[in-house]
Amino acid sequence: MAGSLRARPSRSGRTPERPAFTLVGTVRVPHVFVSPTWEIARRIAYAIVVLTAAVVVVYIGRSGFQDTQGNSLSLMDCIYYASVSLSTTGYGDISPVTPGARALNALVITPLRILFLIILVGTTLAALTENSRQVHRIQRWRRRVRNHYVVVGYGTKGRTAVDAMISDGIALSEIVVVDVARSVIDAAGRQGLVTVQGTASRSDVLRLAGVQRASAVVIATDRDDTAVLITLTARQLSGTARIVVAAREVENTHLLRQSGADTVVVSAETAGRLLGVARTTPNVVEMIDDLLTPEEGFAMAERNITPEEAGVSPRSLTDLVVGIERDGRLLRVGTADVDVLRGGDRLLYLRNVSG
Repeated sequence: MAGSLRARPSRSGRTPERPAFTLVGTVRVPHVFVSPTWEIARRIAYAIVVLTAAVVVVYIGRSGFQDTQGNSLSLMDCIYYASVSLSTTGYGDISPVTPGARALNALVITPLRILFLIILVGTTLAALTENSRQVHRIQRWRRRVRNHYVVVGYGTKGRTAVDAMISDGIALSEIVVVDVARSVIDAAGRQGLVTVQGTASRSDVLRLAGVQRASAVVIATDRDDTAVLITLTARQLSGTARIVVAAREVENTHLLRQSGADTVVVSAETAGRLLGVARTTPNVVEMIDDLLTPEEGFAMAERNITPEEAGVSPRSLTDLVVGIERDGRLLRVGTADVDVLRGGDRLLYLRNVSG
């Protein structure tokens, strides 16, 4: 097998947590996109509401205001005064003259003026604080993420794995994609996935993806030696996560299992077998493809047996049972060991998705 396999020991045995502000650009948590046109329209609407409130306040207390000629204020004068006051222009041709009007100006008009200015410069503030908001999103995500799924490699195999997981009902927020290529990370981010950019054979990168708290890790890299390094690192970080690895060559299966993989899928050999079967029995290949496509037709599924099913034959169930997981072993229906179901068994069966 090509490539060198080297462990990366540390004196402490643990990679220290990195501060969230250093993760901006490496970890990206998707958020709802708001178009600039809508954002500007929303801010203008807020400004109009604040201006209207100021006009109403001045109009109610207009008896305490007068212009330079000593005249009382009309509605247009109130609109004019509110506009120049909130914009801090302040020509001085209209001013509060009574104590009540001055208190109104200090306690109501001045806070409205500050709010009005905040709204006007909101777009600039939003641009300046984008990094701060992203830091907040990353911190909140890192606190909450538990029992999620980490997909290493977002090429053809990784994308197909993610699509299958989504079709199986897993939420986008529960999937984290790790890849080294920026273009690949951008593509995953556009799909609404949390992404981590970096080399997945490094423990600090996998820690950022939360592997130590993940339910499963799917490794879909293009090289088997890289897959072995990532598997070793992931298993070191988590002894409970289920690790599923795609391998190109069947001779590397044993090494991947020794590295900590629970399941190894040999992509090249599986494709070769299907090609050979398709030569004489193309319908078999079509049925297998149907089983692997969870959106329609039939799909493979697993479930625990119910208390009522213990002690009965799997052939008597309404589900079409093809295998049973017992004590960590997969037993095929039809052998002497699976004539009767036992408590704790899990059924591997076919379910009709369209039905």
